[in-house]
Amino acid sequence: MACVDAPPGWRALRPPRRPGAAAVPPSFTRLARTHALSTAGDTLVATALAGSLFFSISPDAARSRVALYLVLTMAPFAVVAPLIGPWIDRRAGGRRSMVVLSGGLRAVICLLMVDDVYGPLLFPEAFAVLVLARGYQVARASLVPGLVRDESQLVEANSKLVLISGIVGLLAAGPGVALLQLGPSWVLGLATIVFAVTTLSAYRIPRTRVAAERASPVERAELRGAGVLLAASAMAVLRAVVGFLSFLVAFALRGDDAPTWWFGVILAASALAALVGAVLAPRLRRRIPEERILLASLVVVAGVAVAMVGVGGRISVVVLAAAVALAATAGKLAFDSIVQRDAPDANQGASFARFEARFQLVWVAGAFLPVVLPIPLPAGYVSIATVTGVAAFLYATGRRLSAARVASTVAAGRALATGRLANRTARAERVSGP
Repeated sequence: MACVDAPPGWRALRPPRRPGAAAVPPSFTRLARTHALSTAGDTLVATALAGSLFFSISPDAARSRVALYLVLTMAPFAVVAPLIGPWIDRRAGGRRSMVVLSGGLRAVICLLMVDDVYGPLLFPEAFAVLVLARGYQVARASLVPGLVRDESQLVEANSKLVLISGIVGLLAAGPGVALLQLGPSWVLGLATIVFAVTTLSAYRIPRTRVAAERASPVERAELRGAGVLLAASAMAVLRAVVGFLSFLVAFALRGDDAPTWWFGVILAASALAALVGAVLAPRLRRRIPEERILLASLVVVAGVAVAMVGVGGRISVVVLAAAVALAATAGKLAFDSIVQRDAPDANQGASFARFEARFQLVWVAGAFLPVVLPIPLPAGYVSIATVTGVAAFLYATGRRLSAARVASTVAAGRALATGRLANRTARAERVSGP
């Protein structure tokens, strides 16, 4: 406030800006707030379901119902996304509308779940929330590139969103577990409020057009390059392992009559590990290439899975869940950076949306196996170690073969250019000779 006795022209000094405060665009801040609220709501729903879904009916009945609704969750990604996705990408505000719709519908469904906690409608309602959560993640992935100042901030922005997920997941688990002592309905009631606020927050996200026109031949060629396809395959394996482990653990603990709070411990360990992965990945990226981060993520999961076969027990579940969460988080940030680097002409919003839809589909496919097959924990650990170990070998081999082909092509091009130059020189000497 200006002083009364101040001389004419005097102005009060503005408070200094915090370092880095101008680095975050306001539009991205609005998405980050919405993402924090959405993560809190998803954590509360997971906590409520841990206290009702797997403990209200027999494991055999749960398997059949979960399998049915996992099949249904594939529909939005396998059918709807390829047909409607491109149209929404080219429509201003299309992806934002998906975020708003996802939050609003999850609020309504959670409100309905309050009265159906132990009823037959809980399963379709729970998996409707799951589908909407996956749809939100696809829309969010496409919105990020349009809300940062330039593509150089893309990996950092995604890292911040993962950090938010880890922190908010830990913070939301506290009141969720506390309210669970009163009953799952209380947790779902709080989730309803959180998703309603998420919907209001999503309206403040700017309207952006993800793709103004169809993909160009250059864009399609870059996205089909060896580096991007190999990285996408490795990331798909990590995402499938996340889905596989989630339901492997859920049914294993259910069959072992584990207390409800063990689910909370596993969720908290996964959120904390994802937080560590988000902090670690950008720092590793300054020292080693993104491909090594992605390869290391696969190797870490394989190694920890082998070690946990000998450990066994519920502690092994917590350790492996944390390792998978850390690896999947670091791997995803490395994959985003690879796409940004190797496909600079691609529309980042539409590209990330397409990849995210595929990753969600393989998540469902991975989750489907332990649901339809009663897999013991040790056998599940061996399966995870085998799949990630083979994926790491194929990824490393594919990278070497790709690099060798590039080197061979470059060498052949240089040899051809040298030969042409030698021929031109020889012809010039013959013309100018005696």
